[in-house]
Amino acid sequence: MTPEEITAFEAKVQAYVGGEVSAPRTGKDDVNKAMIRHWAEVMGDENPVYTDEAFAATSAKHGIIAPPTMLLTWAMEGYSMAQTPAPDAKLDVQRELHAIFDAHGFTGVLGTNTRTEFYRDLRPGDQITSHQTIDSISERKNTARGVGYFVETVNTFTDQTGAKVGRQVFRVLKFQPNVATAEAKAATSDDAMPAAPARIQAPRGHDNAWWWEAIDAGKLLIQRCKQCGTLRHPPRPMCGVCNSTEWDSIESSLEGEVFSFTELSYPKFPGYPYPLVCGLIQLSEGTRLVANIVGCEADKVYIGMKVKGKVERVDDKTVLPNFYPA
Repeated sequence: MTPEEITAFEAKVQAYVGGEVSAPRTGKDDVNKAMIRHWAEVMGDENPVYTDEAFAATSAKHGIIAPPTMLLTWAMEGYSMAQTPAPDAKLDVQRELHAIFDAHGFTGVLGTNTRTEFYRDLRPGDQITSHQTIDSISERKNTARGVGYFVETVNTFTDQTGAKVGRQVFRVLKFQPNVATAEAKAATSDDAMPAAPARIQAPRGHDNAWWWEAIDAGKLLIQRCKQCGTLRHPPRPMCGVCNSTEWDSIESSLEGEVFSFTELSYPKFPGYPYPLVCGLIQLSEGTRLVANIVGCEADKVYIGMKVKGKVERVDDKTVLPNFYPA
C-alpha cells in the first residue's frame, strides 16, 4: 500500500476502537455443577472444592465454586461462532473489523497473549453476561510473521446483579503473511509463481538441534543417560531417573509398533499429504516417537501394528522419519 493508502486504512480501522463487539451476551446456562464437574474431569483438576459438596461446605469457600479458569466459558457463544454466516447476516463488529483487515491483505491471524482477572468466585446459580469491546489497535508493526497490527479486545463479565466478576484482555496479530517476500518477488518478476507450501519447520534449539541434524543425515538417534543408561525421547538436558546431565545416544533400528494413532482430517494444512495419519510409535528400543504412518490406507492402521521406519525427505525443506507397515 502507498503511504496515503496506509493512512486511510489505519483511520478506518481505528474508528472501531472503543466500540462494542456486539450486544452483551448472557450465557445459555447459569453456572452449574454438571459443567463444573465435566471441566474438572477433562482438565484433571481434583480440587474437591469444585465437586465434593461435603468438603466444599466445610472449606473456606463454604460451598461448591467454579474453577476460576471457567470464567470465559459461561458466556461463550458455542459452536455457532465457528459457522460461516449467511451472505445477508449481520456481522458482529469484531468480525466486521477482521473482514476489513482481510480485504486489505492482512489475512493472517495469530493469538499472541491473554490476561485474565478474577474478582470473585462463581457459584452454581450465578448468571454470567459478557460485555466485549475493541480496546486498542497498535501502530503498524514489522514482525517475524509479516507486517501487521495488534488488536486487543476486552471482555468484562458481570453477574445477575450487574456486578463485575472478571475481566479478560485478548490480543491477536492481524498480518500480511510473508509480505516482504511477496513484494520482493513481485519486484523481480510479474509472473513469478509462489513456492509450493512446505511443512511447518520444527524449532531447533540447544537441546534438540543434534537430534534434527542426525535426522537430516538419515539417522534416528535416541538419547541415552551416561549415568544409568536410561533411554529418553524427546531430547532434554537431564535424565528423569537419576538427574544426570551426562548423555550420549544410540541409533534406532526404526522397528516398532503402533502404540496409538489419529487421522488428521480438518482443517487441511497446505504442504501436508492427506490422508494424514499421525502415530505414536513404540520403538523396539523402548522409547516412543510421534511420526506419520504411511504406505497403507488410513483405515488399515491399528494399535499394535508392526511398523518399520525410514528416514526420508518429505518435501524440499524437510527430512522426517516415516513408518510403513512391516
